[in-house]
Order: sequence, then C-alpha cells, then structure tokens
Amino acid sequence: MLNPLVDTRDVKFVVFELLELDKMTKYPAFADFDHDTFDATIDLAEQMAVEVFFPTAEEGDKIGVKWDPVTKAVKIPEIFKPALDKYYEAGFMGLTDHPEDGGMGMPNLVGAAASEYICAANYCLGMYPGLSHGCMEMLFTHATEEQKRMYGDKIMSGEWGGTMCLTEPEAGSDVGNLKTKAVKQADGTYKITGQKIFISSGENDYYSNMIHPVLARIEGDPKGTKGISIFIVPKYLVNADGSVGAFNDVTCSGVEHKMGIHGQATSQLAFGDNGNCVGYLMGQERQGMKIMFQMMNFARNGVAIQGHGNASAAYMHAVTYAKNRYQGADVTQMLNPDAPLVTISKHPDVKRMLLWMKSHLEGQRILCYFLFKNIDMTHASSDETEKAEAQGLVEILTPICKAGCTDKGVEITSMAMQTYGGYGYCKDYPIVRYMNDSKILAIWEGTNGIQSMDLTMRKILMNKDQFNYKAMTKRMHETVAKAKGIVEDKYLELFTEGLKELDELIEMLKQQMATGKFLNLFMHGSMTVTIPKMKELVGDAKGADRDAILNDNAEAAFYTGKTLSSQFYLGSEFPKFFGRARAIKFNEGAPIKATDAVFTGALAE
Repeated sequence: MLNPLVDTRDVKFVVFELLELDKMTKYPAFADFDHDTFDATIDLAEQMAVEVFFPTAEEGDKIGVKWDPVTKAVKIPEIFKPALDKYYEAGFMGLTDHPEDGGMGMPNLVGAAASEYICAANYCLGMYPGLSHGCMEMLFTHATEEQKRMYGDKIMSGEWGGTMCLTEPEAGSDVGNLKTKAVKQADGTYKITGQKIFISSGENDYYSNMIHPVLARIEGDPKGTKGISIFIVPKYLVNADGSVGAFNDVTCSGVEHKMGIHGQATSQLAFGDNGNCVGYLMGQERQGMKIMFQMMNFARNGVAIQGHGNASAAYMHAVTYAKNRYQGADVTQMLNPDAPLVTISKHPDVKRMLLWMKSHLEGQRILCYFLFKNIDMTHASSDETEKAEAQGLVEILTPICKAGCTDKGVEITSMAMQTYGGYGYCKDYPIVRYMNDSKILAIWEGTNGIQSMDLTMRKILMNKDQFNYKAMTKRMHETVAKAKGIVEDKYLELFTEGLKELDELIEMLKQQMATGKFLNLFMHGSMTVTIPKMKELVGDAKGADRDAILNDNAEAAFYTGKTLSSQFYLGSEFPKFFGRARAIKFNEGAPIKATDAVFTGALAE
C-alpha cells in the first residue's frame, strides 16, 4: 500500500522497540492482547487512513460545509459520510474504551498510533468522531448510570454525536466570564439560555442527534469559574425507550468562515432562544470546570496528535516531491554544462530541510506516544509509586505536547511548502491545505501561550515539591546513563549541560514566584524533545550497527536515518535551547511595561 502520510516503520519502531508495547500485556487490563493484535490494529488504521479518509480530504476542503439560514441546518461534505460509516464499523470509536462501556480496551498507546494515521489523512473529518469520543468519555466518567446508557451508548455506536460547549463571545480563554444561564425547574431539570461559539461539529447532517455538554451558571451561583456547572443538553430530547423525541430549542445561528478545515462544521449555537431548552445536570452543582477539564485534557492530547499528524503528511509529501523533482546538477558538477539533472533531494539545502523536518517529527512522535503510554500506566499499574510517577509525567507532558507539536507543526508544514519551491504555494499541490489546516491547532483547546503558563505555573512551580518536574528529569538522567558507551560523548555532554541549565531556570522561576515576579513564564519545548532523541540513540544501537550504511537494506537505512536525525537534532537544534535559557534568565520586562499607547498607528474602538 502506497502511504503518503505516515512513516509506518517509524511508528512501529517507537511503539514496539522503544516503548515496548508488548510488555504492557503483563498487566491484567491488557492481558487479553498480544503483539499480533496490536500490529494488526496499527495496520488497519493505516489502511483506513490511506484508503478511506485520505481520498476525502481534497474534495471535503473544496466543498466545505453549508449552512442554511432558513432551516438553520448544516450540511457536511457528502464524501465524508461513507468514510465515517466505515470508521464506526471498524470499531475505532471504542478502540481504547472499557469493554463494559462497549469498547475494546486496547492501550492508549495503540490509540495514539491509530489517531496519527487518521489525523494525517484528514483530521478535519476525524474531528467528528473525535469530539464525540471526548463527550462520551466525560459521560462514562461523570454521568449517572442512566445517563451513560441513554446518551453514551448511542454516541459509541455512531448514531449520535457529541461536542464540547465552553466558548462564548465574551468568554474565550476567560471561561469564568460566561453568560449562559441555567434555571432549576420543579422536576430537577434546568432551563438553559445562552450562546456558544466555535463549537466543533456543533450542527451537522450526519448524526441523528447531538449531545452537548454545556457550561452554564445556575441562577444565583457565584461569578467566576467556581460558580460554573455542566449540563447535558441534547439537540432532541430522548424518549424513555431511547428514541429521538421533541426538538430541544438548540439552533445553529451560523458557521465560522475559516482559513482552513473547511469541511468541519465549526458552529455558533443558540440555546433556549424560545425558552424551551432543557438541560440535565452532570455530576454535582458548581463542579463544571473540574468535569470539563477532563475532556479538555483529553482534547489537548488529541490536538497534539492532530498537529503531529498533519505535519507528518506535509513532510511525507515533501519527501516524495523532492525525490521526484529534477532540477539542477549535483553540487559537485555545478560548473559542468553537460552534467545531468538530479532530483532536488540531492541538493544540500533540501537535504537540510528534509532532515530538519524528519528529526522534529520523530521527536514529536516519541514524545506523544510516551505521553499516551503513561496514561495507560496510570490505569494499568498496581504499583502506587509507579502510578504516581506516570500521572506526574502525564500532567507535565500534556501542555508540552499540545503546544510543542502544534507550534512546531506549523513550522514543519511551512518547511514542507518551502521544499516544493513556488509550486508549494499553488493549490495544485496539497501542501496549501496542510498549511491552512495547521494554524488553528496552536489556538484551540487553550492557546499555546496558556499552555506555557499552565506548564510553568500549575504543572511545575505550584506542583508540590515539583514532583512532576522531578519525574521528568529522572527519566532524562536514566536516559543519559543508558546512553553512556553507546552515544558519542559530545552529545552526552551537551545534553547534561542542558539538564543543569534547566534546573537553574526552574530554581530562578521558583524564586520569582515567591517574590511575585512573573516577567517570563514562557518556556519552550526544545529541551523536552531531547528525551526521545536520546532514547532513539540507545534504541538504534540495539536494532542495527549505526555505522553500517547499507543502501540496499531497508532496515539498515531506517536505523541509519534514525541516528542521523538524532545527531542532527542534538547538534543543530538543541543548542538553541541555551539561547532561550539565557533570554529567560535575562528577565526582560518590556512586555509588562508596554501599554496600549506604545503600539502606535492603530485605532482603538
């Protein structure tokens, strides 16, 4: 199968050789699985992505979604619908969910690999079941047994869809400022009134009903996030027998006109315009933010995979183009007018761009998969110390992966476009679509600036005894120890110096927090990406002699490529960390001192 989306050999290297997925079967939760089942599932995800999802991407992007201002209905691209049917039929919706809820119970690590393929093929399409899955998980975790069966089971089957309704016109990142109101009724239900915007999959003609988890403030409850509750608000009420009932006064007042993801129904929803919208409390009153953040963390981890998958497809297309585009002579024959043309993949600067993309993508893949493996460990392990460490790693890696993979995803996609030259800027090639689709990922589910503050403040500085940070650096030091005698000293010395620098930065930020100084809390992810890079170098030595370059041996070529991309990252990219560290230590206060007046030439409303 021709796969222009994801390097499957690298996926399996990370899953089986580096993160040793097969060893997870020692835990009772995964004891019913084996290597062949895991391997076949990844192969099926690849097939689903290449043969079913990828062919929908171009047409779905061109057609987009259509909103009818009269009926308020939204039509998604018709080509999406049979692809979604096949996705549900194959069982991907419940791949990692508990069997008692109708899932297969596979490790989240397998789910991450499967998701990478889907996101690389057409993450815009994958969002329809993706957001539904997050809604379903929230129900299975926090709803009553009756609510789980009434709503969750139908979402699992693909009959109904789900969303996540937080954002309002005046309450984006500042969720506590929301205006949506809930008024308790005599029967224990609530009347919901309010507006929500930027709701992915909010209205569409694929699902027969939409289940909306809606953040709202019960009348009389305090302002801010502490007064927020969460409600289950179906588009159509559900009858006692589980069938779709009366319309529940949830209408779509429009769809957003976006730079990319044109096939995604990003909707503006109005709840209770006619005073007839019924909501059902999920969990306890004023626990809305706590419950919603479970879904938010799930969504942020998913966005990391989206950013990585989209960038992977852009890179793979760039490699294919570079290997087939003939332009110019070999650099050693530049002065020879009779020299034959070579593919641009032979030119040094193009090699540099390809190696830059390859090294970052491989680091991202390991980082994301490592995150999902630790999610598995928080559930599967019976060792409390092991579980606590895994949870600490999940907490610190979530903002790193979300921000790192999406910011770097934009850069990788831009570099892929650069590889094409002028053709990359033309709609004849798919790079334009990948570029348009990449930027939103750095914005939604918490902008990346918010992720950096979450990482620095909540996940490190305010974390008791910096347990999360220590769990991460413990793994770093273990990696260095394993690498000794295998990895060249110059890389180990650079990495060790970086660890020392990072410790100094954390100590400085702790002191600033103690004195109320927060001039620079925006940390970057370069240091963290080196964890998987060092692990790759250790893993490479096990798989093949890294000094053997056998062009006629695909496995030798793969491991040689892994070594080269690791060396490239550590030698060319990682040193940039020290410049960033110096900038943080400089403690520049200009952003704090700047007032609106200094930004001249623009008018304020």
